[in-house]
Amino acid sequence: MLPESEIDRVLVVSAHPDDADFGSAGTVALFGERGVKVTYLMVTDGDAGGNERTLDNSGMAELRRAEQIAAAKCVGVTDLRFLAYPDGAVVASLELRKAITRVIRQVRPDLVITHHPDRNYQFIAPSHPDHRAVGGCTLDAVYPDARNPYAFPELLLEEGLEAWTAREVWLVGGSTPNHYVDITDVIDRRLAALQSHVSQVAHVEGFADFIKGRSAAWAERAGFAEGRYAEGFQVVATA
Repeated sequence: MLPESEIDRVLVVSAHPDDADFGSAGTVALFGERGVKVTYLMVTDGDAGGNERTLDNSGMAELRRAEQIAAAKCVGVTDLRFLAYPDGAVVASLELRKAITRVIRQVRPDLVITHHPDRNYQFIAPSHPDHRAVGGCTLDAVYPDARNPYAFPELLLEEGLEAWTAREVWLVGGSTPNHYVDITDVIDRRLAALQSHVSQVAHVEGFADFIKGRSAAWAERAGFAEGRYAEGFQVVATA
């Protein structure tokens, strides 16, 4: 794994607003405390989400972008980018790979965090088709696209974006995590970020207890002491 001292820039690529917070808000807060620059890239605006649909899709998209901006502030992220793909209709494509490759070359991250591209049969919630498409395209953008100057050559010739190799990817939502981050000291910031997504979670009774329970289960799986909280990832070396 990359030593912490060698992680200076992180790119989190998510399908929807709130995905980054469910997957890695605590870890991102810890990165920020160490001075790591974190960028969020949301592929959709989440226009098909929401519990009570009093807004049309464009209104919901605007609301969810605002919620994500507020959530990001809770964990110290100010660089957010939205690709505005239609929620619920993301498919793996060269177009999406190019769009993610562009941002990788702009941000030049040491580490990329994204969705696991495989279906999780133990816990189905992370396996939304948008998640799987975004995770697969992000991995393809990391390897081989972003590092290959001959992939999408117009990014170099027209936009001046030099090839870049992200050295590691952390996948969220999979069934085989192999790395756990102790987020006990920032669990309140993780909760604050998630509760910023009012349109998605305000109706969920006992939401804070649910999140703490999931985080405690990750910590137990990691072998941490009782009373600790964690987030889990599958680490993929991509250097």
